Amino acid sequence: MILHEFFITLGSRLIALMYFVGGLSRLTAQTVYLAFRPPFEKDRIFEQAKKAGFDSLPIVALISLFIGFIFALQTAYFMQRIGSEIYIASLVALSIVRELGPVITALVVAGRVGASITAELGSMQVTEQIDALETLATNPIKYLVVPRFIALSIMLPLLTLYSDAIGILGSYMICVFKLGISSDMYLRVTAEALFYKDLFTGLFKTIFFGMIIALVSCYEGFNVQGGAEGVGRATTRSVVFSFIMIIMADCFFTALFYFIFP
Repeated sequence: MILHEFFITLGSRLIALMYFVGGLSRLTAQTVYLAFRPPFEKDRIFEQAKKAGFDSLPIVALISLFIGFIFALQTAYFMQRIGSEIYIASLVALSIVRELGPVITALVVAGRVGASITAELGSMQVTEQIDALETLATNPIKYLVVPRFIALSIMLPLLTLYSDAIGILGSYMICVFKLGISSDMYLRVTAEALFYKDLFTGLFKTIFFGMIIALVSCYEGFNVQGGAEGVGRATTRSVVFSFIMIIMADCFFTALFYFIFP
């Protein structure tokens, strides 16, 4: 009996996963197609860019600063034992620019902006506002999804640049004011450690992170069922699935760039 229920649960989960993958793939194809079709909603794109980018600056700065503090202190714990404190600058800079900056920023935006998108669209779905758009001959995907898709694809790389700078600043403060490394030496070692390929590999994948956040959030918002309780469930799923897909995409791009830029 228990085994029977296990297979029933497993089968229902697999079917739900197939529906999710199929629905998300369809939404992705429609969004990419409509993104290149006029008219272009510039005002709505700028509005969403402000919400996703400018309004996220304080939380991204706070988290990135503490990430820089923590990573510098943890690295210093080992480097001081082997007398190589000066290499803290290069280790922190490379780690933040290539991995920590892009991934942490994407997760923060997924939790803050992605949840907001799902709750907003979910509320519109529950109150039948999306159906009202269709009766007014307005494509909901063009009107609601495309501006968020474009805005997040553009703003997430910019937020990542900002996050990288704040994270390196946090490490700089620890190394200069706590560990006694000279400011000129820290800046020189950091500049020598970073190459254009490091910056490129970190920023390139954030474009896809932004797409993932926008598409998953909008998909979950469009498929809300069950009133206010359904909005809450959809928001939770949106954040969880965005986190999982961001980590999977990061793993894929890290492996890809390892072979392209050895």
